[in-house]
Amino acid sequence: MASAGLGDVARAKAAAATGKTGTNNNAAIMIWLDGGPSHLDMYDMKPEAPAEYRGIWTPIRTNVPGIELSELFPLQAQVADKFSIVRSLHHDTGSHFDGGHRMLTTRPLGASGRDGNFPSLGSIVARERGPRRRGMPSYISVPVASSIGIRPGYFGGNWMGMQYDPFQTGGDPNNAKFKVQNLDLASGLSVDRLASRRLLNRQLDKITSASDRGTLFEAMDKFDRDAFEFVSGKAARRAFDINREDPKLRDRYGRNGWGQSTLLARRLVEAGSTFVTVHFGGWDHHWNLKGGYENVLPRVDMAVSSLFKDLSDRGMLDSTLVILCGEFSRTPRMNNGGNGGPPLSKGTPGRDHWGNSMFCLLGGGGIRGGQVIGSTNSKGERPLTRSVRPMHIHATVYKALGLDPALHLLDHQGRPTRVLDDPEPINELI
Repeated sequence: MASAGLGDVARAKAAAATGKTGTNNNAAIMIWLDGGPSHLDMYDMKPEAPAEYRGIWTPIRTNVPGIELSELFPLQAQVADKFSIVRSLHHDTGSHFDGGHRMLTTRPLGASGRDGNFPSLGSIVARERGPRRRGMPSYISVPVASSIGIRPGYFGGNWMGMQYDPFQTGGDPNNAKFKVQNLDLASGLSVDRLASRRLLNRQLDKITSASDRGTLFEAMDKFDRDAFEFVSGKAARRAFDINREDPKLRDRYGRNGWGQSTLLARRLVEAGSTFVTVHFGGWDHHWNLKGGYENVLPRVDMAVSSLFKDLSDRGMLDSTLVILCGEFSRTPRMNNGGNGGPPLSKGTPGRDHWGNSMFCLLGGGGIRGGQVIGSTNSKGERPLTRSVRPMHIHATVYKALGLDPALHLLDHQGRPTRVLDDPEPINELI
């Protein structure tokens, strides 16, 4: 504390007291490709590279001259004017855990093992903005908040407290009997009885009001208050009821877990949530890339293209930021498909871990569409122009959500801590 300027301390305390610094009413949907999606087979194809680099598929034109995508993305090609692609993103680590932590918090994992050591992007947004409408959680994950198999992992609030972890819906929104966990009242507990308990809690609070209650007690009090409004209100119940959607629209998103989770995310933002993540798992394709991507990429294409069209049709695109990324990319040079055994014994060749060149798709929420930011070299191995790091992606997200990327928070020891080491956004997108 002695090394911190009093001005920084005062500003951090003021931010902590208000809890909200937003200047707009925008929301965000982050689609997380857990396991590491390949830039060379999706959004940064290299058709002139040697065969072992350029891969299996060819690029196709989009509705934006000069921008090409994988041939497995024909639907996104029709709406490329609504999003932009950052092709020069990198953090230079091939570890699932360190890469995931860097992408979701901007910080290296360090010596903390696999445990997160900094609040996530979504948690900070939830703290600063709160929900956009009462009765809705500010931060939700559909169906789970999972980073490399850890829940909530690097999506969590960490030292800010569990009240800034995302609410996880659980289940499969594509299931006809989909039901959100923890939304129904416990057996024998009515809304009236829940209100009575809340009144009793207020009376008990008066007993300790003269004493200095700890931060954990205060946090749980807020958590209880938010939970009451969430469980007792009708807004969340309507928002989570995906069966209210037009069956034809559900078909366009894709009748699978990924498509319906994306549609549910749109419903939650529309109902008043501020930051919603969608989990697309299963991207660790060390072998049989052909079979794997012919399965997953069409599902991504349907979900992402339908989300942009749907947001645009509803007049929500300008106020809803869409983010698509994973923890890292895959090696530009394909392997032999053997994974230690004979070549091709695991199917077609695959790609291994690679954090030196990656992509991030951004669109809506005031982001300028139809652009490509940066480039990689001829084999897709490293950034060639306009190098971008995760902190610059976060700074851009903060700007789109009306937050100051130079934000400081008070950590658990009361020290003002800057959220981003470099708060410069990608200004070409703003």
